[in-house]
Amino acid sequence: MKVKGLKNDIQGLIFDMDGLLVDSEKLYWQANVQAAHEFNLNIPDDSYLKLIGASNEQMEKFYHQYFPNHQVRDEFIKRTDEIVWQWSDQGKLKLRPGVQKALDFFDEQNLKMGMASSNYQKVVDKFVWLTGIRQYFKFRLSYKDVLENQLKPKPAPDIYLMAQEKLALPKENLLIFEDSSTGVMAAKNAGINCVMIPDLKEPTAADKEYALIYDSFDKFLSQVK
Repeated sequence: MKVKGLKNDIQGLIFDMDGLLVDSEKLYWQANVQAAHEFNLNIPDDSYLKLIGASNEQMEKFYHQYFPNHQVRDEFIKRTDEIVWQWSDQGKLKLRPGVQKALDFFDEQNLKMGMASSNYQKVVDKFVWLTGIRQYFKFRLSYKDVLENQLKPKPAPDIYLMAQEKLALPKENLLIFEDSSTGVMAAKNAGINCVMIPDLKEPTAADKEYALIYDSFDKFLSQVK
């Protein structure tokens, strides 16, 4: 596959999941707001946008700012996960625009595809099952792989380098799809070209400097052949 703006032929693709393939970031945001109200936490609703694609360090700073102790923080996280799980079962989880069309096209082009998510394995498995896209991916890396292999989480390149190894393709023939600045930085640190399709947060100047940025997968497909 040839992509406008890239000189090398693309033979393999690596995808993030949350906010890129599925609209789960919106569900997590709404669940965070509901959980905070249930716990009577005085957190502005727009504060949760800071959690989207956040690094571990940024997450800890957020928790330290708004939570009185670790117990409340852990209960809040657990409740948020429960709400998102319930809403997903109710059919509220959807593919983002153009995703199905893009995956079908990539599959027709015989491109190798893998997933490298920062979410938990059970959540990754559930989301791809509910949205009907599990069959497209040769593998699905998750936070489980980060822990088991003692990898550094995004924005470190570790999980993307593991994905590259599994696809068995040179970096110059790979393309990473991301929606967050943290993910774009991880792709840059891995030395692999990146396409950013932003979700709830606008791309930064650094994102624009490194990644090819499109509003949707439909827009991206208009630039390939």
